[in-house]
Amino acid sequence: MLDALTLTIRPGEHTAILGPNGAGKSTLMKLLALELYPIVDRGEGAPGASDAPSVRIFGRDRWDVFELRARLGIVSADLHDRFVHGSADGAGWSVRGLDAVLSGFFSSRGLFTHQEITAPMRAAARGALDRAGAAHLADVALDRMSTGEARRVLIARALVHGPTALILDEPTRGLDLAARHRFLEDVRTLARGGVTILLVTHHAEEIIPEIGRVILLSRGRIVEDGPKDDVLRGAALGDVFGAPLHVHESDGYYYVRVSGS
Repeated sequence: MLDALTLTIRPGEHTAILGPNGAGKSTLMKLLALELYPIVDRGEGAPGASDAPSVRIFGRDRWDVFELRARLGIVSADLHDRFVHGSADGAGWSVRGLDAVLSGFFSSRGLFTHQEITAPMRAAARGALDRAGAAHLADVALDRMSTGEARRVLIARALVHGPTALILDEPTRGLDLAARHRFLEDVRTLARGGVTILLVTHHAEEIIPEIGRVILLSRGRIVEDGPKDDVLRGAALGDVFGAPLHVHESDGYYYVRVSGS
């Protein structure tokens, strides 16, 4: 649940949403993806229409969800699980890398016979795979890929439209240390290439150097919002995570440990 949250992220402003489990990060992402909508109080004393809560994405508060998907790419560990392990009958299924990327044009999970795939779509999908460093995975089934490889394919799926911004919702969950490093380096390349990155995480170590702004979230409210160094070195970080923390920076990354450990 989010409570009286006001937030603006501008194009090109790489941002991290940081907070512990239960902070409201997943709810915020569902609002941005139009999977949830803010509650509007219509009772006595309700605010006027101009004061009613809303979510404006790229300057608009009304979207066709398929049109929005062309502007806003989303990658999450949950999406990975749905592609690799889930199906309508619960039996699981296998989707080739290229087909997974092509499904991004239809916001579907896999391809279906009624969907018309054009030559430009295939070219765009292969280009997105190449951009994500996953061209060699085009004909490999997702359930035969490593977690890191499948996550790269889902980045390509998010990029196939050429989105303005990319939401990464706890994207390294399930990755080992080496795969996490490779994944974050891929994200750095995208950030430098002009895609606005919004990273949602509870690990400060995942905040890439290109991200300059950190929003610290706790119990549905913004606790701190500002330059990365100020927020990560501030006292509020330890308060939110419930422990005295020591933070040090190396090569643009910030590493956090519990003081005394």
